[in-house]
Amino acid sequence: MSPSKPPQTQISTRVSIRWLPEPPFETTDSIVLTIGEWYVDLRVDKKTGLIDWAIAGQCLQQPGSPRRLVFTHTIDSHNNFNISDPCPFIPLPNGDDIETGAMPRPDKPGAPVTKYEEVWRYHSLRNSPEPRRAWILESADCEQKEGQYLIWKTFLGRIGDTYLALHQEQVHVQSRSSAGKWKVEVKGGPVSARREEWSGTQWEEKYVLGPSGQSLPSMRIGIDGKIQGSWASPGQKVSVGGRQYIFRAFEDLENEGSSGKSRL
Repeated sequence: MSPSKPPQTQISTRVSIRWLPEPPFETTDSIVLTIGEWYVDLRVDKKTGLIDWAIAGQCLQQPGSPRRLVFTHTIDSHNNFNISDPCPFIPLPNGDDIETGAMPRPDKPGAPVTKYEEVWRYHSLRNSPEPRRAWILESADCEQKEGQYLIWKTFLGRIGDTYLALHQEQVHVQSRSSAGKWKVEVKGGPVSARREEWSGTQWEEKYVLGPSGQSLPSMRIGIDGKIQGSWASPGQKVSVGGRQYIFRAFEDLENEGSSGKSRL
């Protein structure tokens, strides 16, 4: 990956995590789909086969060097819906990136905020079925006024031969402060997830997790052909399986060849 101008479309996997000052390790199968300013991130514990962490939202680049990203957590299986601190991504000589920062450590009592280092690896996109597209959809919510609302938040993402779906039932409580500003408190339930990969002849399930995993939209039934609405128009609403989604990001990979990158 070029540190000065990272590609718009990336699939990435984590090589290791280190909680300072301990040595690095890796116990998850982690994959992230990133298109422009949007991402879907699923990390599965290798030993238990359960979700270690599942998040989705925006990744916003700040000016300066090294590259620094701020992540929103619209979906978060740890129920930490705050915006992250800026996270530096420092290029390593072998082409990997090392991400540094501080975040709650969930495997310790009380989840203390701890400094960490994560190493991410990027690869050229592999062959994928037609149409060769990259896209991220977010479920469309109804307009909220003051009060409590039940939200079925879903993100769907595909880059070439890799597909992710995350779903979380959330309670949003919206209220107005004494200064007249709106604020929203979010409480999340369990996250369901689906990860599928193209085998060369068909889409195959790699993980189907959580209470709603089986009912999440699947590439095995041809989502690309079932999306009703305008392609390649971020912000436009489309229908998938009778539900409304917003196109958050899109890239046509037909002419990209292997120039796109993946964090595999």
